[in-house]
Amino acid sequence: MNSLSIPELQLCNQELTQYIVKVIVPQYAQFDKAHQEDHAWKVISGSLELAKTYGTDYDMALVIAAFHDTGLIHGRELHHIHSGEILKADTTIRQWFTAEQIDLMAEAIEDHRASNSHEPRSIYGKIVAEADRIIDSDITLRRTVLYGLKHLPDGSMEEQYQRFKHHLVEKYGDNGYLKLWLSLPTNERELAKIRELIRDEEALYAKFLTIYKEEVAK
Repeated sequence: MNSLSIPELQLCNQELTQYIVKVIVPQYAQFDKAHQEDHAWKVISGSLELAKTYGTDYDMALVIAAFHDTGLIHGRELHHIHSGEILKADTTIRQWFTAEQIDLMAEAIEDHRASNSHEPRSIYGKIVAEADRIIDSDITLRRTVLYGLKHLPDGSMEEQYQRFKHHLVEKYGDNGYLKLWLSLPTNERELAKIRELIRDEEALYAKFLTIYKEEVAK
C-alpha cells in the first residue's frame, strides 16, 4: 500500500499530504518489520476511512496516523508518548494547524496504544486506535512468532509456543486488553477468528508450528 492507493488523500490539504509523503512516512523504513512504511499507510488509510464515516477533519486524521509510531525511534515502551512529542516539536506542521489542534492530535497519538488502560479521550484517539489495530489473523499470528524469535532467540520451540500463546490470550483473548473503540467490521471479524483459534489448542499449535518452521527456515 502507498499514497496512490488511498483515494481519501485527495480530500486532504495537498501541501500537507506531500509533507507527510516525503518527510514523515519515510521515517518508518528504519523501524522493525511490523512497523514499516506499509504499516503507516495502512493506518493512514483506515484513519481516513473512519474520518469519512464519523465526519471528522481529514487533515487531522492524516497527521495523527502518520505520526502515531514515529516515537519508535526512541524504543517501543513509551513510543506513544514520544510520538506525540515529535508531533508537537515539528515546526513545519504548525503552518497548517492551531496550537489547540496540535495538542488534540498529540493527545490522540498518546491514546492509540492497545495496552493503554483508558479509553481514548477524543474521537481522533479512537479513530487512530481502531485503524492501528488492523487485525488480520494471519498477519497477527506471524508477527507474534517473529517477535518471539527476535526477543527470545535462544528459546526452544516449546518456549516460543508458550510465549506465542500467552501473548495472544493476553491481548486478543475474550478477556484480553485489546479493545475495539469503533465499529470496523473487518477488525471485528478478524478478532473473532483469532479468539476462535485460541479456544482450539490443537489448531493453535498447528498454526504456530507451520509459521515457526517457515520463519526458522529463512
